[in-house]
Amino acid sequence: MATRPQQIELPPKYYLDYFRYLTGFVRRMYGHLLNDAEQEFIRRFDELTEDAQCLYVRFSNRRGTFFRVQKLQYKEIDDLPAAVGELLINGFIERLNPHHEVLGDEVLNTFTKPELLELLPLEPEEIKPLGKAKKENIVRYALHELDFARIVESLTRLETVVKPHFDAEVMMLKYLFFGNRSGDMTEFVIRDLGMVTFERYDESKLTARFVNRKEVEDKLLISLTNEEFHELRDSVTPPEDVFNWFMNWDETRPELSEIAKPGYAKLVAHVGGYLERQKMPEQAMQVYTLTDRVPARERRARLLFRSGLTDEALALCDEIALNPQNADERYFANDFLEKILSAGEKKRSRKATTRFLSDAESVGIPAIYRHHVEAGVMNHFLETGWEASFTENYPWRGLFGLVFWDIIYDANVQAIHHPLQRTPSDFYLPDFYVKREELLKKRLADLKTRDDWKKHIETVFFEKYGITNVLVDWNEELLSLNLQMADLLEPAQLGLIMLEISRNLRENTRGFPDLLIWNEQGAYEFVEVKSPTDHLGAQQLHWLEFFQLIGVRSRVLRVIWTA
Repeated sequence: MATRPQQIELPPKYYLDYFRYLTGFVRRMYGHLLNDAEQEFIRRFDELTEDAQCLYVRFSNRRGTFFRVQKLQYKEIDDLPAAVGELLINGFIERLNPHHEVLGDEVLNTFTKPELLELLPLEPEEIKPLGKAKKENIVRYALHELDFARIVESLTRLETVVKPHFDAEVMMLKYLFFGNRSGDMTEFVIRDLGMVTFERYDESKLTARFVNRKEVEDKLLISLTNEEFHELRDSVTPPEDVFNWFMNWDETRPELSEIAKPGYAKLVAHVGGYLERQKMPEQAMQVYTLTDRVPARERRARLLFRSGLTDEALALCDEIALNPQNADERYFANDFLEKILSAGEKKRSRKATTRFLSDAESVGIPAIYRHHVEAGVMNHFLETGWEASFTENYPWRGLFGLVFWDIIYDANVQAIHHPLQRTPSDFYLPDFYVKREELLKKRLADLKTRDDWKKHIETVFFEKYGITNVLVDWNEELLSLNLQMADLLEPAQLGLIMLEISRNLRENTRGFPDLLIWNEQGAYEFVEVKSPTDHLGAQQLHWLEFFQLIGVRSRVLRVIWTA
């Protein structure tokens, strides 16, 4: 009978250990980039007693702006009232006061509906109708009809409500450590509970992500602006106001550092796409003109054509065709160019992906597989004596991750910046290939035979099993499928595919065929399955054509439903 794994218990003040480690790490790596307020925060925090430090870190790790002291329960803090007092005296928290009126919504939402009805300074005739209202309506009524100073007095008559200070300083320290807004202190927890295993690094080899303060502030500015956009998009803000807000912001933003430009391009794409969905093509066009990165040029070309500006659309398609940034742009430029030129003729243009698909073979599959089309085709091949397996992207991603594991996570390349990092900071940038080209090609040169590939794959699989790698889905099927691929393909073919992936990890880790089929004689094919209503994507066509170019057997198979 299998024994249950021993449950891991974290020390009572684990969160304080993490915060101290983070501040020490940031001071060591980025001390020269910290401003006076951030330096002062760390100094003053270090002077607090341990209980006060614990309580402040608890506040900083929790969501919310205001906290009710009587509701706090932390067994590891010996004297909670004393810790509260120390934080108040030293300016780390402040009591709720009338100056917080601008945050009134957050103040009132700290309380439940029954508590608001009991504590707010309401007249008896006001309580009865509000008792039937939703909490948000009670909050709205209180903020519009009641004096905020009286609200504060009523809410704090029997308990203490506090607001932590130094939000900006703590945010900056965490941002410098993680390098993004999505990382938080729970990363330490899931590591130490054994839920995630990170690659181990020699911390002396870790390098700073940011060279100067401007890089930090520019990248953070884009992150915060993106968050603000999503809040506006998801609220009742009119789309015209969202457009004006963004364009006003863009006019006043600083000239961005290179490190912030990819994030800026994504933000532009998000805003432009939102405006298109809101039926505001002219405004979307204005936004898309702010960058030439994918997918802005394609969207501009489409909008130009719809607006009757054919010559401008043709010129932009020519520009894209000369320097496509990915497969989508490459096929789009030629297809859309043909569509524009044939617009006045009676014949209808067909996209390259459509032509490729229409020329493909077809196979009859029982309609019971209508919602599991790949499984139906797989069963078809199994019944005709072939072996078959689902492939698509994951075995290729996994193969890349295993073959180049040490190169991906090589701290000497200066793309690893903290010990909880899941991917190198240049992972989705052209720099990934540029900085590692020599290492990648040397690794492939060392893998001369099929046995070399299989031995290397198997060795890394078992040495690294369970360690987080964004490309590797850990299961035994991955190993067997990678070994099968190494048996069937020539080492040179595998190497060419790996290099093609490395040149654009964001795009080229997707679009692979759905199935791999093979037999005992060594025959094989990668099969892209398409139902009658499905279409072939640009990245899928990219890989099918690349496979044909290097002699890897692959095809598209169109499904026709049978009774």
